[in-house]
Amino acid sequence: MTETELIRRIRRIAAEGPVNKAVVHGIGDDCAVMRPRTNEDFVFTTDFVLQDLHFTLETHKAADVGHKALARSLSDLAAMGSTPVFCLVSLAVPKELSGRWTEQFYRGLLALAKRYGITLAGGDLSRFEKVIVDVMCCGRVPRGGSLLRSGAKAGDRIYVTGELGGSALGLATQKGAAWKRHLRPEPRIQAGLELRRRGVSACMDLSDGLSLDLRRLCLESNVSAEVWPSLPITKGATVEQALHGGEDYELVFTAPARKKIPLSLGTPIGVIKAGTPGEVFYDSQKLAVGGFDHFTQAGG
Repeated sequence: MTETELIRRIRRIAAEGPVNKAVVHGIGDDCAVMRPRTNEDFVFTTDFVLQDLHFTLETHKAADVGHKALARSLSDLAAMGSTPVFCLVSLAVPKELSGRWTEQFYRGLLALAKRYGITLAGGDLSRFEKVIVDVMCCGRVPRGGSLLRSGAKAGDRIYVTGELGGSALGLATQKGAAWKRHLRPEPRIQAGLELRRRGVSACMDLSDGLSLDLRRLCLESNVSAEVWPSLPITKGATVEQALHGGEDYELVFTAPARKKIPLSLGTPIGVIKAGTPGEVFYDSQKLAVGGFDHFTQAGG
């Protein structure tokens, strides 16, 4: 199959997905064209998904990889409190995967795209000895309304959406609901929109583990954090998996103590302190940074 034939197939598959009116021109031109509204900001993110690092061909079907590739970037949009608009997908695959595997990859990606109304507006294709995926997503927010990591203040409560440790449990056991969660993470788009409407002080997504990601938020806000031992942990997961396991794709956010946050939106897990920037304490003990760091292969 030639690249032109493959692009034609992908274009047909993409036509079955959502079409956002903001995207004036999509697949077929050198660039996608987007027409913005007035009084809004755009937010952009990009994420790699790499064979034998984020998935293996033995454990993940092509549709799983497509879903996960888009979910990672959608989770970033959720953390900013933004509405998804369009995505660009760059995909490199070995020759033997350039047919049905590639089609199923796009079908998995577009099934998730349809649920969140995000348009596949273009991208790139190439051949490589392993699968490499890079998904760029664009979202929109009211001007000046993006949720940032830098707004947490001493005295703010810390919250997380959902439960922690589920993806790490799934990766370890490859069984049950936890394994499904690892294969098909769900970005918290609606939660992010609601958090923006409620005016929370800071927010980010949990992709690399609570201990590492909360430290990043604290560094940006120039604060420290105290995490309580009563974490919302997925049934069967360990405290270590909840604290350091990556790819939960929940949101960790902060809000002033006076602001009422319903339990349906987030569980309180701690409080922001005016301590050494970036320090995180768990049950009154300094928490060693775990989680996943691409450049050390560990969080410490």
